[in-house]
Amino acid sequence: MDALSTLLESYDVLAAFWMTVKLTFWSAIGALVVGTVVAVCRVSPVGVLQAFGTAYVTLIRNTPLTLIVFFCAFGLLNTLGVSLAAAGSPTEIVDNNFRFGLIALSVYHASFVAEALRSGINTVPQGQAEAARAIGLGFGASLREVILPQAFRGAIAPLGNTLIALTKNTTVVATIGVAELSYVMRGMIELNPSLLYAIFLLVAACFVVLTLPTGLLFTSLSRRLVVQR
Repeated sequence: MDALSTLLESYDVLAAFWMTVKLTFWSAIGALVVGTVVAVCRVSPVGVLQAFGTAYVTLIRNTPLTLIVFFCAFGLLNTLGVSLAAAGSPTEIVDNNFRFGLIALSVYHASFVAEALRSGINTVPQGQAEAARAIGLGFGASLREVILPQAFRGAIAPLGNTLIALTKNTTVVATIGVAELSYVMRGMIELNPSLLYAIFLLVAACFVVLTLPTGLLFTSLSRRLVVQR
């Protein structure tokens, strides 16, 4: 126990936990926004938008997340010189890694959000869309006023699963130096390999604290907000 206490004093686990929370929160918002746009494109009557939505989901969903993270961090930043932080800032590298990590997580999980929403849209009876058009609503107004509110309620469970997967996938951005939980875990194990199992259980407990309430919340919401047909 003394060795573990000494190790915890050397590493700021709480800061790493907070970093994981921030990655999850902001990436979830980004994925929801982008995923909603892609889902609308997929059900759009415009062929070009349908093709874009289909291509986005097919390409991104079948690309390893690690590859997307590396593309953002090394392709955009190092090769193309795209920077998301103030040049010369003392935290320029840290800020760039964090923000490119957010973009990669958002872009990747947006494809799953789009498919979850599309499945929710498919649960809305065709007659409701026809009724919306019959009273003079256009495509955009029909989606906004009639279809998407029901689609979100019908897609709560898969959206919850996507959020849990996103929380666990934040560990991938450790590969570009973002100091989240798995990044700190690796450093702790390298410093004291004899505490491998204790360190692993500590980090696993942190993820359970994040994902278990999320699963319970979305399960409860899916039961309360289910649309009765």
